[in-house]
Amino acid sequence: MTGSGSSVAAEPWYRRKLRAVPVIIGINAAVFVLWQLARSSRGLLEFMAANFLVSAVHLEHGLYWTLLTSVFSHEAFWHFTINMIVLYSFGAILERLWGAKLFTEFYLAAGLAGSIGHVTTCVVVLHQPQVSALGASGAIAGLLMAFAIVFPHQKILIMGIIPVPAWAGIAALVAWDLWGLAAQRHGGGLPIGHGAHLGGAAAGAIMVFLFRDRLEPRDRLLPRGPSRAEVRELERIRTKLQAEGPQSLTPEETHFLAELRRRYHPDGSGDHGQ
Repeated sequence: MTGSGSSVAAEPWYRRKLRAVPVIIGINAAVFVLWQLARSSRGLLEFMAANFLVSAVHLEHGLYWTLLTSVFSHEAFWHFTINMIVLYSFGAILERLWGAKLFTEFYLAAGLAGSIGHVTTCVVVLHQPQVSALGASGAIAGLLMAFAIVFPHQKILIMGIIPVPAWAGIAALVAWDLWGLAAQRHGGGLPIGHGAHLGGAAAGAIMVFLFRDRLEPRDRLLPRGPSRAEVRELERIRTKLQAEGPQSLTPEETHFLAELRRRYHPDGSGDHGQ
């Protein structure tokens, strides 16, 4: 995502305008509404079940488009809400980093891999080809894997509560899905598409490496404020400036202020004022 103006070219990647994520959320919302309307319409319910659920049986009947349409499909409010919150939280960062086109390609590919993962595990592992699935979880698992690879030490919240590094969070998710799939094979577990999660996560890891030449390298965490030591030093310099003026600054202090401005105001808009 580039522009002709110098101000656009200098814009930090994490401030870029979102294009793909809002559209994807909008499509999910529209399909969710259709599922709610289908509760009072038998014809619409049959249409939704045929075209927005994916299973081995659907594919046997030639309904191949359900590999993707099911990725935008949610029937339960809690399922829709959680997936959209996670999509926005992590997808917004990755879209700004990669650009809308590459992000969309990645999302669709991860969603497709999630659907294939569901169908494959139902046939090969669970021996239940009739089990259908819907939801963006496979695609989102791919996004989470990508985020963990690009920002491995960025803190994320497990269950919205427990802070862990991103790499540990995705490792825990993969371990939980493997455990859940094993439990389902023996007749237990929860009614969750673990195969879709694993398929999306695997695709996410593979694509990050395949697309590495197209991705902007990021060897640091997402931008955050100065450390406590930096804040104390900044306050000391600010006091010195007020008392003695700019001419009193040493070369080291001048360099310190310039480095803070470069790191936290990369668009050149930073100053010493409030």
